Amino acid sequence: MAQKKNQRQSKDDLNKGDKVTWKSHGSEAVGEVEKKITKRTEEAGRTVDASPDDPQYKVRSEKSGGSAVHKPDALKKKGK
Repeated sequence: MAQKKNQRQSKDDLNKGDKVTWKSHGSEAVGEVEKKITKRTEEAGRTVDASPDDPQYKVRSEKSGGSAVHKPDALKKKGK
């Protein structure tokens, strides 16, 4: 279990402006982190139940320009 926690901590190191990828409708979407969400709030048209211990990230798709919110495990930092 400690290994999973350590893996998750590294994914929590996403910052505003980071390029990321995620799965979207059977393909891979590419976009940018807009912000880290650490409290329950409304974002991207839905209620996000985030906390400092369980953050989520608002991202914007490069292709569609649409915003979405994802947990860290769903996002992969894109290499340069």
